[in-house]
Amino acid sequence: MPAGVSWPRYMKMFAASVLSMFAGAEVVHQYYRPDLSIPEVPPKPGELHTELLGLKTQQTASENH
Repeated sequence: MPAGVSWPRYMKMFAASVLSMFAGAEVVHQYYRPDLSIPEVPPKPGELHTELLGLKTQQTASENH
């Protein structure tokens, strides 16, 4: 066993770490409340706020040259 820990103790620590990970993810999910709705019409290019604006300006600059 890793680090000389017994199987029962290892399984207890593993279960506790997995449960705390799930609990933390649920707390973050409830705090930020992500928008999981799917829009009817896809946004036009430039309307989506998650686009990398620096990359967009680089691409338009490279297309102009």
